[in-house]
Amino acid sequence: MLYTLVEAGFEAYLVGGGVRDLLANLKPKDFDIATSAHPEQVKKVFARQCRLIGRRFLIAHVRAGGEIAEVATFRGPITDSHERDETGRILSDNIYGSLETDAFRRDFTVNALYYDIRDYSIIDFADGISDLQRRRLRMIGEPELRYREDPVRMLRAIRVANKLGFEIEPATAEPISRLAPLLGEIPPARLFDEIIKMLLSREARANLDGMRERGLFGILFADTETALAEDARWLRLLHQAAANTAARVENDQPVTPAFLYAALLWPSVALRAQFLACNEGYAPMLALSQAADEVLARQSLRVSIPRRFSTPIREIWLLQPRFDHRHGARAKRLLAHPRFRAAYDFLVLRGASAEPQLAGLADWWTQAQTAKELPPAPADDAAASAPVPKRRSRRRGGRRRRGKKAQD
Repeated sequence: MLYTLVEAGFEAYLVGGGVRDLLANLKPKDFDIATSAHPEQVKKVFARQCRLIGRRFLIAHVRAGGEIAEVATFRGPITDSHERDETGRILSDNIYGSLETDAFRRDFTVNALYYDIRDYSIIDFADGISDLQRRRLRMIGEPELRYREDPVRMLRAIRVANKLGFEIEPATAEPISRLAPLLGEIPPARLFDEIIKMLLSREARANLDGMRERGLFGILFADTETALAEDARWLRLLHQAAANTAARVENDQPVTPAFLYAALLWPSVALRAQFLACNEGYAPMLALSQAADEVLARQSLRVSIPRRFSTPIREIWLLQPRFDHRHGARAKRLLAHPRFRAAYDFLVLRGASAEPQLAGLADWWTQAQTAKELPPAPADDAAASAPVPKRRSRRRGGRRRRGKKAQD
């Protein structure tokens, strides 16, 4: 892609996290390209391989094989012509500039390093190489102003620092706690993507703790933060979920946002269900269902959760009470449920962290998956000792009534 743009007469450089990670001896997850070509010109060069996206700043996604690179035009300096909201956030940024103006528009110095394929050199306007060597994350420009321009940079500061094992420079770190409420102005869909980057990673626990320490988590997950304040044991569940996720990423195993969000929101769901059952007279299963709906609805106002994830999240939660039934057809039906494995993993997570009383239940279901016959349920298992009433089908009952009436 770089050679194609250069051969078409444009400047083009590898920039950002790809360059930074290679210099830090890390394997980049993706690559970004900065170019003098405007989006329409990039589209013309790559034709059907290219798709233009974005509102605040128009960029090109260019596909080559199974890979997609993000190609962005050099950004111009911030001027009065940039549209802002009342907090200082930039709403429209399609003003183009030069390589140098683009460098000083980037967030951190270590993200403003450009690799030039023409002579295999690194171009460094912001002293990023020095910060890389000193293992320091430093904002380009005045930190508070830069955070106001794009509050997501506060999340990015924590994520990049933890990924690289760097310290956040004091002046870069100081405004974050004060400006945390600005995240409330960011579109929920964009925040979903940022949270996935934060928590589906090797540094999941460090990112979680960093967000809480600097007041960002409470803005993004207000219900969960309230639950953590009420009962500290829930933090063990979040830490265990983060550790499990990090281990799976490390081992190249699949990870899903659904399971992660099920853990993140479970403390508030559990507490709300308990309140509805104890104070409002809801039946336990109805209380859990109502709590799940309420928490998901409120959460989506701050960090959106696409339906392809919210549906399995809800199923994972609503299957939890069914693990109490360790006998006969009910247990076998649960073992055959398409969401069984995720719900079982969630039960194990609960038992290994915040709810140790569930560890024995989780062990029973572990055995049930490999045994030829269901293991015996404990004698004090209410679900096992209570008979399961058979429901009459309305249709069959109706037929009997109609038959009796015809005979009469």
